[in-house]
Amino acid sequence: MKMIGVIGGMSWESSTEYYKLLNRHAKARLGGHHNARSLMLTVDFAPIEANQRAGDWNALGQQMADAARQLERGGADLVMLATNTMHRVYESIEQAITVPFLHIADPTGEALRAAGVERVGLLGTRYTMEQTFYTGRLREHYGLETLVPDEAGRADVHRIIYDELCHGNVQDASRAVYQGVIQTLAERGAQAVILGCTEITLLIKPEDCALPVFDTTALHAQAAVEWAIDTHQPRG
Repeated sequence: MKMIGVIGGMSWESSTEYYKLLNRHAKARLGGHHNARSLMLTVDFAPIEANQRAGDWNALGQQMADAARQLERGGADLVMLATNTMHRVYESIEQAITVPFLHIADPTGEALRAAGVERVGLLGTRYTMEQTFYTGRLREHYGLETLVPDEAGRADVHRIIYDELCHGNVQDASRAVYQGVIQTLAERGAQAVILGCTEITLLIKPEDCALPVFDTTALHAQAAVEWAIDTHQPRG
């Protein structure tokens, strides 16, 4: 099994989910006492979040590239970034390393197309919902039309991620807010919903949702394990 390198810590709450999922998928595939061979480099989220708010994506790209290089030097055969938002700078990571980089949108796009979905709702941080680095990739690579919440909905979804979920604070009232946002997306024609922030999986489970759920965290982790076992090249 190849070594999976994970850039984590954004937030560490979601990185713990990645670690569990990587090992569960490896055990499911290989059985017995097997688990995933992995390295995780955990960054300090405080300066990352500050640079996000400041819009300093160049600095963020340098930070992510440095982390990826450290993982490659440590023996990683594949690098993955355990956050949706920071894929805003994925090109900086790809350019910094010689091993493959597994983009988080690709396993989700492939799963959506396999399910016959053409129009999908997206929940995530403001950066993911409002910028084009994520929705554009889904459109260009997978022909998907992506719907995002209205301004008020985006504000609620973003606030709950940063003020609650990043701190491990899971509130029933916030779940109800997300369910309302998802219902509105369904009324606008969404056939499914992407949980496009790795912390959202702490709050919304498939049984909580009126639409089929495509959880980027779970799909990303599974794709990494499949690659590590089968040594297929991920899409760049």
